[in-house]
Amino acid sequence: MLELLHDSVEKGQALGADFVESRYEDLTLRTLQRSDDTWKDIQVKSRMGFAITCYVEGVSGFSFTPSPEKKDVLEATERAYRMAKASVSAAKLKLPFDERQAVTSKPSDSLRPKIHPRDENIDFKTDLVNRCVEQAHEYGENIRNVKGLYGELYGKKMLVNGDGSEIDWDFLVADLRIIVTSRTEGGAMVLGYEGHGGTWGLEKYKTKGFTPEDMGREAGERATEQLEAKACPAGSFRALCEERLVGVLAHESFGHLSEADFVVAGGSPLTDKLGKRLGTEHATIIDGGVPDIEKYGGLWVPFDDQGTPSSMTTVLDEGVLKHYLHNRGTAKKLGQDPTGNARAVNFTFPPIPRMTNTYVAPGDLNEDEALELLDRGVYAIQTHGGQVTGDGSFLFKAIRGYWVEDGEIKYPIREVSLSGNILQLLGNVLGATEELQLFSGYFGGCGKGDQFPLPTGLGGPKVIIDDVTFGGESQ
Repeated sequence: MLELLHDSVEKGQALGADFVESRYEDLTLRTLQRSDDTWKDIQVKSRMGFAITCYVEGVSGFSFTPSPEKKDVLEATERAYRMAKASVSAAKLKLPFDERQAVTSKPSDSLRPKIHPRDENIDFKTDLVNRCVEQAHEYGENIRNVKGLYGELYGKKMLVNGDGSEIDWDFLVADLRIIVTSRTEGGAMVLGYEGHGGTWGLEKYKTKGFTPEDMGREAGERATEQLEAKACPAGSFRALCEERLVGVLAHESFGHLSEADFVVAGGSPLTDKLGKRLGTEHATIIDGGVPDIEKYGGLWVPFDDQGTPSSMTTVLDEGVLKHYLHNRGTAKKLGQDPTGNARAVNFTFPPIPRMTNTYVAPGDLNEDEALELLDRGVYAIQTHGGQVTGDGSFLFKAIRGYWVEDGEIKYPIREVSLSGNILQLLGNVLGATEELQLFSGYFGGCGKGDQFPLPTGLGGPKVIIDDVTFGGESQ
């Protein structure tokens, strides 16, 4: 396949393109879903094809083909070139970029788990789901539904470009989740959720805290606790947000604002804000595709879909905006280095600036110190949907939480809705715990530009934030 990619690049250059990127993927996707005693979904899909982007005078043209025939790949290359050429006169925003040093991948760029999903049969995977569901039923009360899900996405990704780069690496994400729905005496539905996904092998689900039994028990017990939970009070309170919720805030409310295609188009409130203070010294936000997976979890993305090696980019450094998330064109336009954030959900889409793993950096507090600093307010845990607007305003619903007084947890609360604007929220960050956790997975993902679902990672420590607006729910 690398030879075909080289042929494509040479074809584009011969036609007159200033730069050519040709990529190939051959990925397998598997989804398993059980609801109570019924299997709702057992499917396997294959996704294979070539994607070609040609650049002419800072304007891109894109085409793709699922065919591995040389003539079809070259025809797709010519289509991409002609699209770029035809668009030059009409384009309002042109993003030319310079050639860079060629990049060559190494075997170590692909993580090698002990038990790769491709090496285990369907019985092994359905057993993971079955054990989650059965354990949840044992530990939950007033249960109306238990849903278990397993997903995997893995396979080859290759790229050749006009720099002479030649990249060949293996993508991998595996994910196991359990959702318990119970009903209160008043008829309200409450949730208990647990799940773990990321770039790892199935051996992960044999370790403490990650086994199907651990997940099923946690989800069942949390749903049971929610049966007696009180309504979250409405008003503005100090909040302690746990790691998943912090990650969602970092990704949805801030990360998208830092994607440089929005910035160069003037659509982001972060435009022209480099070097400006946007938050307190406790607010540091990082994006990068090569975290320490073994230590923190997350998603492994060593290269983006333009062939740029992934970096760990400090976007917000102790409250000061330092960097945007770039493709090569936006980096040149704004005078920064590419960050390895040009990503496409699959070969039928062109790469655009997207996040990899976006997280808040840890602080120096332990959990007891964080609760003491919280003093009186809401400890908000996990997320269950929400809304975000282009100016950074958000409305998120935490799955569960606790009311805290005098630094001590008093009782569980439910239907915890929090809202605000991320740029105001960053100015109210009081501190963070010292433990970092990253989360990723097969289910869900980022949906920018109708490219859904792109796997991403997110997370952080627990973060204490002052003056967060909460909307209470009636019991």
